[in-house]
Amino acid sequence: MMAAMRVHVVDPSAYTPPYDHALCAALARAGARVELVTSRFDYGHAPRQDGYEVREAFYRWAPGSPGSGVRRAAKLVQHVPDMLRYRRAATGADVVHFEWLPVQPLDARLLPRGRPLVVTAHDVLPREARPGQRAAQRRLYERADAVVVHSHHGRERLVVDLEIDPERVHVIPHGAFDHLAEMPAAPLPAELEAVDGPVVLFFGLLRPYKGVEVLLDAWKGVGGAELWIVGRPRMPVEPLRGKAPPGVRFVPRFISDAELPAYFRRADVVVLPYLRTERLDFSGVLATALAFGKAVVASDIGGFSEVGATGGARLVAPGDPAALHEELAELIADPAARQQLSTTARAAAAGPYSWDRAAAATLELYRRLLATGVRASA
Repeated sequence: MMAAMRVHVVDPSAYTPPYDHALCAALARAGARVELVTSRFDYGHAPRQDGYEVREAFYRWAPGSPGSGVRRAAKLVQHVPDMLRYRRAATGADVVHFEWLPVQPLDARLLPRGRPLVVTAHDVLPREARPGQRAAQRRLYERADAVVVHSHHGRERLVVDLEIDPERVHVIPHGAFDHLAEMPAAPLPAELEAVDGPVVLFFGLLRPYKGVEVLLDAWKGVGGAELWIVGRPRMPVEPLRGKAPPGVRFVPRFISDAELPAYFRRADVVVLPYLRTERLDFSGVLATALAFGKAVVASDIGGFSEVGATGGARLVAPGDPAALHEELAELIADPAARQQLSTTARAAAAGPYSWDRAAAATLELYRRLLATGVRASA
């Protein structure tokens, strides 16, 4: 009997635990022997699934509060020795698959050698770029034997904008987070539990490119529903509160995976009003909305457009509050339209955006790299 392929999935800073755990579980179901190599998640418990090992090998000394300058400095000090230690440990894998590389100017020199190396370009280009970051990303992608993106838009950006060899860029759609939809829900806060009527949910980190100001403008004149803006701020919140029309509630904090199901189950519509950008590939929030079978209104950008083409979301032009207002008002008033979108979202989650399909494509990529030889072994 052929031995199971040994795969290391590596996310040093634990940037995307839901994605990491979902991918590892799906690869394990498909027959791989999988180890997730990561660090302790700063913001609480990240639920694990079955079938794979987890090793918290990075940033074991982490003083300071999550997101603080002290915590970031401590991780930076440990990054090079931890990456070098992992490079030695990587000899235990047949394939190494990095999900994130947090210190890009250094990381191209610290990656393992001697086995196939895959990098997922979750951010195909820097969204809020620092000087030299674009060049550092290109060096990383060139160092990998294969680069995974989640949409054809992402592939085009890497090939056209960064001039990465098209033969090494592979589209594997982001899976829907079914494991979150299957979790028992902690109760909503009492003030939210008491809300009657439809709820439109904006969820995730609050960042300028996510279009919260456009959403608040679009909400003017919407009646008979509430808009919940939920997530940890990475931009000032008070100016947003000052612009908010009636019917808007803010929950400006990190929401754990244990709390998340209650928000998505309560939502009638999930909205992703992101601004126009060539850098966006996909969104974990969209993957969550698909898994919960929610009616989605999203900007017509990046990988969102490809979900829209399946019928899994309604699309609006980015930065157009009037168009966004029209779509939200229509869905709030039309339960049958919401139900139709829910049906197509669930079909997308079970079909092109299923984790088992993503795992099969990922393992096929690994097999091709092992069969054909790799540049990283040079």
